[in-house]
Amino acid sequence: MKTIGVIGTGTMGCGIAQVAAQAGCDVILQNRRQESVDRGLSNIQKGLAKLVSRQKITQNQSDAITDRIRGVVPLSELKACDIVIESAPEDLAIKQELFAALDEIVDDQTIIASNTSSLSITQLAGCTNRPGHFVGMHFFNPVPAMKLVEVVRGMRTTDATLNAVRGLAEKLGKVPIDVKDSPGFVVNRVLFPMINEAAFALQQGVAEAEGIDECMKLGCNHPMGPLALADLVGLDVVYAILDSLYKEYGEPRYAPCLEIKKRVEANFLGRKTGRGFYDYSR
Repeated sequence: MKTIGVIGTGTMGCGIAQVAAQAGCDVILQNRRQESVDRGLSNIQKGLAKLVSRQKITQNQSDAITDRIRGVVPLSELKACDIVIESAPEDLAIKQELFAALDEIVDDQTIIASNTSSLSITQLAGCTNRPGHFVGMHFFNPVPAMKLVEVVRGMRTTDATLNAVRGLAEKLGKVPIDVKDSPGFVVNRVLFPMINEAAFALQQGVAEAEGIDECMKLGCNHPMGPLALADLVGLDVVYAILDSLYKEYGEPRYAPCLEIKKRVEANFLGRKTGRGFYDYSR
């Protein structure tokens, strides 16, 4: 696992690229738009600059990490990677098209991993001719700080592939935990109904957003309230995951609350747009 490809230059993709480079891996960071690649590389540099300012790493170490990350646009640049980790939008059709194209590019022994938070690994693997070398590696936001990686085995994922990605996760300083290929895996299956219920409590006027979050922080010792967490994750992502869980399980607790749906329609997506359950523009 010397060369790692990362598809996607959003928060998750850049976080994965950063921790891989910090672990000494060569990283190829890909997005179909050059401006997105440039923005992603800039965001990684900003994150490293914060570590330097806090004396977590030296400037020389930051420079070395940056040098190990190469931004590209053509998918074909990922050909020589030992593993490619996909962190594209949580859209089944987009991922299926991407994996089918990637399967024709990379070497036969290259592992393809998806950072999907709710979609079926078995179904995604079916878009390739290498289901044995296909696996889920679900990282958590912010990637540099969060220790967990859910390692998701598809119906045809081999033991060798699982062992390889477990080893990679540990090399990146993470704790890999095996989970079944079940919608939402473990964390999102438990977490997102809580976020949804917090939105319902807001909708029904049980308390204001600040009050709901403070109750969960002070009463349950959560480091962040569920509505603030939703803003951090992105309400579009929250909605997509809840909608996916609802379609898979058919249970009302997963049906996205109107408070979430209306904010997504208004492009109030949380921190990334400056407004969600809270206003970040002030």
